[in-house]
Parts: sequence; structure tokens; C-alpha cells
Amino acid sequence: MPPGPYLPARPFRPHRRRRPRPRPRPRREDPMRSALALLATLAVLLTAAATPSRAPGPQADPVRTPAAPVYTVRLTGDSAGTGWHGHESVRFTNASAEPLREVYLRLWDNAHGGCPASPITVHGLTGGTPDAPSVGCTALRVALPSPLGRGASGVIGFDLGIRVPSGADRFGHDGRYSFLGNALPVLAVRDAAGWHLDPYTDNGESFYSQAADFAVTLDHPSDLLVPATGSSHDTPGSAGRTVTTAVASKVRDFAWAAGPFAKISATSHAGVRVSVYSAAGVGPSDARSMLELATSAIDAHARRFGAYPYGELAAVLDDDFWFSGMEYPGFVLDRVSTSALVHELAHQWWYGIVGDDEYNDPWLDEAFSDYATDLALGRLGEGCWNAVSWTSADERLTGSMRYWDAHPTRYGTVVYDYGKCALHDLRRLIGDTAMAALLRDYARDHWYGVSTTAEFKSAARAAAGTDLTGFWELHRIDG
Repeated sequence: MPPGPYLPARPFRPHRRRRPRPRPRPRREDPMRSALALLATLAVLLTAAATPSRAPGPQADPVRTPAAPVYTVRLTGDSAGTGWHGHESVRFTNASAEPLREVYLRLWDNAHGGCPASPITVHGLTGGTPDAPSVGCTALRVALPSPLGRGASGVIGFDLGIRVPSGADRFGHDGRYSFLGNALPVLAVRDAAGWHLDPYTDNGESFYSQAADFAVTLDHPSDLLVPATGSSHDTPGSAGRTVTTAVASKVRDFAWAAGPFAKISATSHAGVRVSVYSAAGVGPSDARSMLELATSAIDAHARRFGAYPYGELAAVLDDDFWFSGMEYPGFVLDRVSTSALVHELAHQWWYGIVGDDEYNDPWLDEAFSDYATDLALGRLGEGCWNAVSWTSADERLTGSMRYWDAHPTRYGTVVYDYGKCALHDLRRLIGDTAMAALLRDYARDHWYGVSTTAEFKSAARAAAGTDLTGFWELHRIDG
């Protein structure tokens, strides 16, 4: 997501204050068997592009756990699309040698209201014992009935309620248009550093999750269009209602919107089906211009970083957003802005396909997406590092959101501007061809996995064929 509107001279971007598996357990898994059957039935909806052109890296990380989540969700929306209720279940596997005694659900959108008035509610949980919510009601610990050893699977299920607050936000409604980013509870990650239970940030993103499969059924009024992550199929529901079923494979989150959008679609030269959904106030010519931009940009990014694997993409436009854009897998929220849209589409690779810990390493998706935006728009970043001016010894390109939330006016300048300039400088240092190969190969090696600063530095060192210690020190890239 691009930095917020307070940032100087930024043509775009985000937020306000401010962006071998064992067989399932016998009986507990029955709901998931039906979920898997649904996935199989709807697999025809997934295009041949659902697999990258390069061989992906290992899908079960030996440290990060729970792994290989499979989410099955059925929700019914009210007449306005601002209230949803139903059921969610998730199957997961312990990929770590350390037993898994608990899992955590991240209820991220409870940051919009807090504990007294949580917009995301979980009731009737099965498959474990929930504690009281913590971290401002954005984290829910679930103790498992018995520890899961490496390779063992578990499943939890719960009734889910969602109440969308007022506001043109990544989670909010702008009149008749509702936006549901981060509304579905997802599993937190435990890695070598332990459980990641970082707080929500409105300046950027806190989200850190494993690639997962989703099968989501949304029952809604027929006069509301429901763009969503994944490949969607509509069937008639009860009188005046439509059932939209969306299936997505190897994505880190699931988002949707609901409203009387105007919709136009086109297919890129590489075969990606792109749809633009416009709220009131976005004119047909702007919508058409953004559609043409999206189809060209998605292909441009794919040529550099690997084929877009999801087949479809929805761009939802509303010029009332206080931010410039926000990314989700196969689904972006945007104002009418060239730079913002190209940036959000770059996030399909840098955060989506190549994951990262967005709270502790925001530069790994924001700087990389801004650099990709420059390349797609023919900007070479000449001389951009010359304007760098650090405000303190503590200011680092690799600072976490904890630091940037305390210094919000520097977030966009450092993470976005200095970050992309550092990558432009690296390109000039090692050469265009070597830099292109570095990023293409790095994406391949971390396809559906997680990137760290240390891993990128190691890959860059190998591509350069020389020591880069001075480069990292100059650009304040730690790790």
C-alpha cells in the first residue's frame, strides 16, 4: 500500500494515520472433507496459470508453522452488504519439529473498534479451547486438545460475525460500497522468533501469513456485485439473492467488496482476466484507462518476476479512499492513480507470491513494489539516492513498523523512496542484466514462501560476485 496522504510529493499510496502431510484425523475432519470436495469441484474455475512457470520452492517450511492452511468459509450478507454472518473452518499442519500446542487467530479488523465494540466476532469454536482475545482483540489464542507433532494436522471451526464500520477504508463502507480487507480471521505464524502477535498498524501493514487455500461462499443480494480474491462463480440463491463462490489457491489472505459497482473486464496478452469495479464518482473513461493500465502492468510485472499464477484480478476503485491503494491477493483497492495501481499490482509478487513479515520488514514489500513500479513506468531512479538525508542514527531502511508508527512522517520517505533508490543503486552497481536475474531468481526461489532481509542480502552478494558490506552500510540495510 502506498504511504498516506500526509507524505510529501507522493503521487500515491495507503493508510490513514498513516499499509508428506498425514491423513486427516478421522471424525473432526468431516467438514473439511466437504470443503476439499468443493475445491475439487470448483477447480475448473482456476486457470492454467495457477502454477508458476518456474518450479516453486518447498511448500512446507520446516520452521514456520502452522503450514498449508485450508480455509472454508460460508457467509450470508445483509441487504446493505455491511453485515455478514456464517461459519469458518481451517485445517492446518505442524511443519515444525517442535510440538504445536496452540494456534492463534488474527482478527485484524478488531483494530477498527477495539474490544468493547469488536466488529469481528467468533463464537462456538470447535477443535480447541479459546482464551480471551488479546492485542486489542486482534489475537485469539486457541489451545489444541493435544499437541500436534511434526506433520500432524488439526482443524478448528467457529461461527463468524462481521460488522463493517462506516468509512472509505480497507475495512469500511463508503455509503453503499463495502470493503472487507482482512475481515476473515487467519492463522498467525510461529517461526524461529516465536509467535508473531504484532499490533495492527494503520500507517502500513502488520500482516504475516502462510500461503493458503480458500473456498469462500458469499450469499448476498443480487443487486450487489461482490468482487473477491480468487476465481468466482455466481449461482442463483433464494429470491433476490445470488451466491458467489470464490476459490483461491496459495494466497496469503482473502478480501472482497460488496456494492452496486460498475464493472468492466478485459484479458491481458498473457491471459490474465482483469476486472475493474468502480464506485460512484469514478467515470467510465477513468475506469477504462485504469483497466488498460492494469492489463499492461500485470504482464509487465510477470515478465520480470514470473508468471502471475492466479488467473484473475479485481481492481476496486473509489476516489473517496483516504489512502491511494491497498493490496490483497488477486484484489486491490485504489483511487484513480497510475502510480498507485501499478504499485498495488507489483504487490501481487512482493508480499503476495513472495511473502514477508510486513510488520518487522516492511521494506521487503514496499521498496520492492515501488522499484517494480518505476521499472514498469520507465523510471530509472537516476540520482535519487543523492537526496537522502537521515534524521537520526536510529533511522534504518530496515526499520520495523514499531519504529515507523513512532515516526510516521518518515515512513514513506525512507521505506518507499529511499528503499527503491537503494534497489536502483544496486542495479547500477551490478548491472541491469544481473539485477533482473537476481529478482527473477529470488522470486522463483521464494515462490509461495517468505523472504527475509538476510536471504536477500545473500542472494545479492552471490549475484554481485563481490562483498557488498559497504553498500548495505551506506543504505542502512541491516539483517
